Amino acid sequence: MMICHCMAITDGDIHRAMDWMRASDPDTLITPGKIYRALGKRADCGGCLPLFVDTMRKADSLGIPMQLRGLRRATTQGDAHEGRRQGNRLSQSGAQE
Repeated sequence: MMICHCMAITDGDIHRAMDWMRASDPDTLITPGKIYRALGKRADCGGCLPLFVDTMRKADSLGIPMQLRGLRRATTQGDAHEGRRQGNRLSQSGAQE
Protein backbone atom coordinates (compact mmCIF):
# COMPACT_ATOMS: atom_id res chain seq x y z
CA MET A 1 0.00 0.00 0.00
CA MET A 2 1.29 3.47 -0.85
CA ILE A 3 1.94 5.45 2.35
CA CYS A 4 3.69 8.57 1.04
CA HIS A 5 2.80 9.65 -2.49
CA CYS A 6 5.26 12.56 -2.48
CA MET A 7 8.26 10.29 -1.90
CA ALA A 8 6.75 7.02 -3.25
CA ILE A 9 7.11 5.10 0.03
CA THR A 10 5.09 1.94 0.54
CA ASP A 11 4.26 0.07 3.73
CA GLY A 12 6.69 -2.62 2.58
CA ASP A 13 9.47 -0.04 2.33
CA ILE A 14 8.77 1.06 5.90
CA HIS A 15 8.74 -2.49 7.25
CA ARG A 16 11.94 -3.44 5.41
CA ALA A 17 13.71 -0.31 6.68
CA MET A 18 12.59 -1.06 10.23
CA ASP A 19 13.71 -4.69 10.00
CA TRP A 20 17.09 -3.56 8.63
CA MET A 21 17.55 -1.03 11.46
CA ARG A 22 16.57 -3.55 14.13
CA ALA A 23 18.91 -6.18 12.65
CA SER A 24 21.85 -3.78 12.50
CA ASP A 25 21.29 -2.40 16.02
CA PRO A 26 18.79 -4.19 18.30
CA ASP A 27 18.87 -1.32 20.81
CA THR A 28 18.07 1.51 18.41
CA LEU A 29 14.98 3.66 18.75
CA ILE A 30 13.21 3.70 15.41
CA THR A 31 11.68 7.03 14.43
CA PRO A 32 10.01 8.25 11.23
CA GLY A 33 13.02 10.47 10.56
CA LYS A 34 15.39 7.51 10.76
CA ILE A 35 13.20 5.55 8.35
CA TYR A 36 13.17 8.41 5.85
CA ARG A 37 16.96 8.65 6.08
CA ALA A 38 17.35 4.87 5.71
CA LEU A 39 15.27 5.07 2.53
CA GLY A 40 17.27 8.04 1.26
CA LYS A 41 14.22 10.28 1.32
CA ARG A 42 12.74 13.09 3.41
CA ALA A 43 9.30 14.18 4.50
CA ASP A 44 7.89 16.64 1.98
CA CYS A 45 4.40 17.84 2.89
CA GLY A 46 3.93 15.78 6.08
CA GLY A 47 0.41 14.72 5.15
CA CYS A 48 1.41 11.07 5.30
CA LEU A 49 2.87 11.13 8.81
CA PRO A 50 -0.26 9.86 10.65
CA LEU A 51 -0.48 6.90 8.25
CA PHE A 52 3.32 6.52 8.35
CA VAL A 53 3.30 6.23 12.16
CA ASP A 54 0.31 3.84 12.10
CA THR A 55 2.24 1.63 9.69
CA MET A 56 5.26 1.74 12.02
CA ARG A 57 3.10 0.71 15.00
CA LYS A 58 1.89 -2.40 13.17
CA ALA A 59 5.45 -3.67 12.64
CA ASP A 60 6.87 -6.31 14.97
CA SER A 61 10.29 -4.65 14.92
CA LEU A 62 9.11 -1.39 16.52
CA GLY A 63 9.51 -2.61 20.11
CA ILE A 64 11.22 -0.43 22.70
CA PRO A 65 14.56 -1.88 23.88
CA MET A 66 14.20 -3.44 27.34
CA GLN A 67 16.70 -1.13 29.04
CA LEU A 68 14.69 1.91 27.90
CA ARG A 69 11.31 0.70 29.12
CA GLY A 70 9.93 2.32 32.24
CA LEU A 71 12.38 5.20 32.39
CA ARG A 72 11.24 7.80 34.83
CA ARG A 73 11.25 11.47 34.16
CA ALA A 74 14.28 13.35 35.36
CA THR A 75 13.79 15.13 38.67
CA THR A 76 13.94 18.55 37.03
CA GLN A 77 11.34 17.77 34.37
CA GLY A 78 8.00 19.19 35.28
CA ASP A 79 9.53 21.43 37.93
CA ALA A 80 8.31 24.97 37.38
CA HIS A 81 11.80 26.36 38.02
CA GLU A 82 13.85 23.69 36.23
CA GLY A 83 16.29 23.39 39.12
CA ARG A 84 16.90 27.13 39.40
CA ARG A 85 16.24 28.90 42.63
CA GLN A 86 13.16 31.04 42.80
CA GLY A 87 13.68 34.69 42.09
CA ASN A 88 16.36 34.08 39.50
CA ARG A 89 15.26 37.07 37.47
CA LEU A 90 16.39 40.52 38.36
CA SER A 91 12.78 41.68 38.63
CA GLN A 92 12.08 38.89 41.16
CA SER A 93 15.21 39.24 43.25
CA GLY A 94 14.01 42.25 45.16
CA ALA A 95 16.40 44.68 43.50
CA GLN A 96 15.38 48.29 43.86
CA GLU A 97 15.11 50.43 40.78
